[in-house]
Amino acid sequence: MTFSLDTDTVARLRTSAERVGLPYSQVVREAVAEYAARIGRLSESERAALLRTFDRLLPSVPAKPASAVDAELRALRAARRQGGRRTVRR
Repeated sequence: MTFSLDTDTVARLRTSAERVGLPYSQVVREAVAEYAARIGRLSESERAALLRTFDRLLPSVPAKPASAVDAELRALRAARRQGGRRTVRR
């Protein structure tokens, strides 16, 4: 596989390789591995925004006991088994 890199990236690659004493290919492999490990993780600002949203929405969640939720779900399921509206279509 062959890649073309811009001048600034090549300069950073050379500097990094010299600094750590590794061949260019090893620096590229390690950089790609590190980048792949970070993909899917939230940045600190994204994490903070999601936590703020969670903290804002949590108080709006009704505090029903589990038994009330179970009873409501049973009633919904029973209603669905009864079928749809009993109106005549025109």
